[in-house]
Amino acid sequence: MRFGESVLTGLVLGTGLAGCAPAAGTSDPADFKPDYLGVETRLLDDDLINIFVEMKGARNSDDIVAYAQCAAAQYTLIQGYGFARHLRTNLDEEAGVWRADAVYTISPVLPRGVRTIDAQAQVESCTTNGIPTV
Repeated sequence: MRFGESVLTGLVLGTGLAGCAPAAGTSDPADFKPDYLGVETRLLDDDLINIFVEMKGARNSDDIVAYAQCAAAQYTLIQGYGFARHLRTNLDEEAGVWRADAVYTISPVLPRGVRTIDAQAQVESCTTNGIPTV
C-alpha cells in the first residue's frame, strides 16, 4: 500500500515549537533512534502546503508531528515566507512506520490563530533537536 492510499487514523492539532521537544514521560532519550524516511511536499495554492512524512522508531505520535512541523517550517522558508499556520494533521501507524499528512497555510506575516509557527525559530529548534527538514 502506498503512503497516499493508507487509511488515516487520527487527527492531531500540533502547536508551535512544542512539537520539537522530546515527549514528556517517554523512555530514556539515549534509547531514541529515529529513522526519518523522507518528506514529500506539495504546494496546493500560493499560500497552502501539504506535507507528507514517514518515520520508524517514533516513541509516539508527537515525534511524527514534530517531523512534519520541521518540514513545513523549512518549506515555508523555501517559498519565501516567514510563518505558517497548522490546519490539520492526519496520522497513520502500521508495522512501526508512522506517517503524517499535514496541511499548513504560509504567509509573510504572523497569521491569526493559536497554531502558528515562526518558521525560522522552528527550523533552528529542529536543528537543535536533530530533526531533519526538507
